[in-house]
Amino acid sequence: MSTIDGHVRSPDGTRLAFQLRGAGPAILLLAGQANNHTWWNRSREDFHNTRATITMDYRGTGASDKPDRAYSTLGFAEDAITVLDHLEIDRADIYGTSMGGRVAQWIAARHPQRVRRLVLGCTSPGGTLGIERGNEVRRALNRPDSAETLADLMYTPAWRETHPGPYTTLGDPDMPAHARRWHLRASNEHDTCAVLPQIAAPTLVLHGDQDLLAPPGNAAVLAAHIPGARTHIFPGARHGYFDECRPATSAVVSEFLAR
Repeated sequence: MSTIDGHVRSPDGTRLAFQLRGAGPAILLLAGQANNHTWWNRSREDFHNTRATITMDYRGTGASDKPDRAYSTLGFAEDAITVLDHLEIDRADIYGTSMGGRVAQWIAARHPQRVRRLVLGCTSPGGTLGIERGNEVRRALNRPDSAETLADLMYTPAWRETHPGPYTTLGDPDMPAHARRWHLRASNEHDTCAVLPQIAAPTLVLHGDQDLLAPPGNAAVLAAHIPGARTHIFPGARHGYFDECRPATSAVVSEFLAR
């Protein structure tokens, strides 16, 4: 199995960290807001029997540079293309969850020739079509015990009882404050409403039906506006469906990618 940890510079000079594991056709895995590649620590190995997985640390996270200037989901998408270019990967499957799903939408819309199949998990188009989380959730995330609140939003109590952590999906603990602010702004300002119909790659939309961070109605919205997209809903799952429902989730994705 190949193991490569490296860096590449974006056109604006930002140093981006990436991680390649496994061998075979490539799947790019995109993490959630304010998270680095460790978001995928548990799930990525499920794909290594048939393909190589590529992850990256968004600017502002992990081993990537953390410039104090505006970030955007479109900018993150261009960073991902920079990584694929560096690895000389002309075409890949793209699987993005949460903010990573927002980034994946831009990749598929702006670089259709680079995307073989697209998987969008627990995400939203933003803009006028997006269904936003409730104000109660927003207030809870601003409380001093927000880490515990976020864990509850990611996973069900029953699963947490048997999987006590630590969890790698609750944010990069080493991010500077300015990078956290820019990540939040990037996610909040995301809007792909106008470009969703341009997505040509076969698309699978995944969601947990108990997701309060990205309400599950967003799955139907995405499927209605991306030509030919289909959905798969995981009953009882929250925002971290890909982790809690593993390996069933990975099997659904693998089956879709194998078509």
